[in-house]
Amino acid sequence: MSGPCLQAFDSSRTYNSALDNEQGAENSVSLKLYNSMSGTKEVFVPVSSEQVTMYACGPTVYNSPHIGNARAAVVFDLLYRVLNRHYQKVVYVRNITDLDDKIYEAASKLQVPITEITSKYTKQYHEDVLALNTLSPTLEPKATEHINAMIVMIEELLLKGHAYESESHVLFSVSSFSQYGSLSGRKLEDLKAGSRVGVASYKKDPFDFILWKPSTTDQPGWESRWGRGRPGWHLECSAMIREHLGLKIDIHGGGNDLKFPHHDNEIAQSCCANGATSLANYWVHNGFVEIDKEKMSKSIGNVMLVRDLLKDNPGEAIRLALLKTRYREPINWNEQLIQNAREQLDRIYGALDRLGNEEVLEDIQLDNMEPFWNAIDDDLNTPLALSELMHIVAAANKAEGAHDKMRLKASLLAAGQQLGILQEKPQDWFKKGRSGETSDASLIENLILERDIARKNKKWLEADAARDALTDLGVQILDSEKGTEWRMK
Repeated sequence: MSGPCLQAFDSSRTYNSALDNEQGAENSVSLKLYNSMSGTKEVFVPVSSEQVTMYACGPTVYNSPHIGNARAAVVFDLLYRVLNRHYQKVVYVRNITDLDDKIYEAASKLQVPITEITSKYTKQYHEDVLALNTLSPTLEPKATEHINAMIVMIEELLLKGHAYESESHVLFSVSSFSQYGSLSGRKLEDLKAGSRVGVASYKKDPFDFILWKPSTTDQPGWESRWGRGRPGWHLECSAMIREHLGLKIDIHGGGNDLKFPHHDNEIAQSCCANGATSLANYWVHNGFVEIDKEKMSKSIGNVMLVRDLLKDNPGEAIRLALLKTRYREPINWNEQLIQNAREQLDRIYGALDRLGNEEVLEDIQLDNMEPFWNAIDDDLNTPLALSELMHIVAAANKAEGAHDKMRLKASLLAAGQQLGILQEKPQDWFKKGRSGETSDASLIENLILERDIARKNKKWLEADAARDALTDLGVQILDSEKGTEWRMK
């Protein structure tokens, strides 16, 4: 995925001036993040003054992205935007897991090459998250491109006594890392006491996890001194982090479901291989998405795909619906949530439209943005930030003077850029239907012209017929001294 998300107009100048005019120098940074490792909200202090590093676990590309995948993408896109406001250089890495048994199973079931599956669903993921106004990460490495780096890490773990070979497998010895489970809070002795899992013959301990496993002739594999095989899932992220970001990073992100065992295993193997005490200074996890108060599950049949949602809703509305709940809290996804988001965007775009089409000056001072910035910087408190945004909307709806209007317009655009909304011109937003697809503008414009001509000639029945046809198309007519405008209901 290359290049930033497409925007109908450039609000970045306004956004950047917000940083210059309101935030001041870098030493004024007051960003706080909830650190899953400590269980507390902490002031963010990067490892290096030269750059901020962030890694987020990306999708396993064996199926179409669901709303849970979308939430993770939007959450870490928001954090990326916030970090970019505060720091000159932010390196954001989001991986593509194109090496996983679920992928092989999908390819085998359809009797197609594995690359056909990974290419198809990587493309779908990019299309879907782009529709949600996410920015491209700095880097997007693929697991299959880092096999050598994984083999090197395995060799280091073996050399240091943290791994062992058994029956063509290489496994990490969890007992060799005394801090195992520090992120999830799970103690190894408690896990063992409650275990009901049968122990594979090649394991010394039931919780030892695979670093390398053999591949059959019909499975993808790479040559190594342990035989032809493939790496374990947990190892992939550790190797990619080390190769692209170094031995220690600022932020590691992912969904709550990844804390154990994935992130616990990452920490164990990375710390042991790198000779370090930690992998990341801050661990940030987003909450689950429930569907009508039920856990999303294939067995229940309630998995909500992003592309299905995009058939009926604009991407911005989906994004805003995800942001209406604080990132680390669970979301109860339902039709009312997305409808409320759409209506809220209508109000915001309506206020933006009222402020006129004048270009915002680069040096314009923003109007009372501090409460909004404070909310965002307080552990991405989007519900409070949206509340503050609606205060700006209320002021915009009352503004009269040209200067006040311009300041408020600049404020709306700056807030929108930070949240990843208001990426269109208001007139374009209102000409879209419920799905976000632009309606047949030529047909609508012709009907409006017919109505205007009929009204001018006092042919009221013809005017009414044209109006009824527009109503059937879901078009709202706005008559004013400037002429007739329209928008989708």
